[in-house]
Amino acid sequence: MNAQKLFKGVGVFGALTVSKHEYNNLDTDKKPGNDSILKYFNPESHLSKEFLNWGAGVFLELSRRDDIRWLTELEYANKGAQEMALVNPISGERSGSYSANKLTYIQWNNYVKFYNPIFYDKHWYFMAGVRLEYLFKKSASVYPEVINAFPKFWFSGDVALGYEFPIAKKISAFVETHWNPDILTHKYNGNTNVRARTFEARVGLVMRPRKKRIDDCNAPVYRGPAY
Repeated sequence: MNAQKLFKGVGVFGALTVSKHEYNNLDTDKKPGNDSILKYFNPESHLSKEFLNWGAGVFLELSRRDDIRWLTELEYANKGAQEMALVNPISGERSGSYSANKLTYIQWNNYVKFYNPIFYDKHWYFMAGVRLEYLFKKSASVYPEVINAFPKFWFSGDVALGYEFPIAKKISAFVETHWNPDILTHKYNGNTNVRARTFEARVGLVMRPRKKRIDDCNAPVYRGPAY
């Protein structure tokens, strides 16, 4: 008989996000005809510079098993890229300084969490899942027409590795690292694919219900007929 409770924990976290955009212009090798030359060479294929920002969220962890759990969370996350403005679209000349293209998302993230105890009440775990993203606001000084074409609703993949350790009877702290890439590419102008990627480092706290000795069916304790 499974005596485990469905509720496994509730928590909060803060995060540092490092993200960038990869542009792939499919017409780079084509020669312009009657169309504007800008269609073929703007934006050109390139990899942006990393953009450092932050995020924060709350989560709930549910399961009737100890080793596999469902973790659902609501997160406020800032992502984007550092870009050099294009000064001359024909020669490809760029400005000498970077400007930030910033996108702020409200995300509903869902993971399958594989919880594997290695030491007594200290745990490594692995997570894999999907982030459903709502583009709350954006600010772009470089390629604004591309950023404005990003959809309001999007989704991305996520895999993560974490470590949890107790700091009080019901409270544990944890650290996590996440790899959060786009599963699909953003399309622009019919010839350019844009893919976003984010790395996220988290620290947080989780409150878990204390396990009663009677819940441990593998090691029952006899306390007499009055128990």
